Amino acid sequence: MWLAPGIAALIAFAWLLAQSDTGGAGRAYAAYGGIYVLGAVLWGWTVEGMVPDRFDLIGAGLCVGGCAVILFGPR
Repeated sequence: MWLAPGIAALIAFAWLLAQSDTGGAGRAYAAYGGIYVLGAVLWGWTVEGMVPDRFDLIGAGLCVGGCAVILFGPR
């Protein structure tokens, strides 16, 4: 049931990434990585019932914080 939407999302991401300039593509890929980590923790919590511990939350926070630095840092 989740296979088709997952494949469509990855195709859409790859297509959108190919439309951006080279410098922006790296930042978009970094943002994808951080959001992926956060999504994995949330998926485990909501769907699989695995309550994240403090290290899971701290790690996900660091990933999202790193994304914010990459995306919103002054250029």
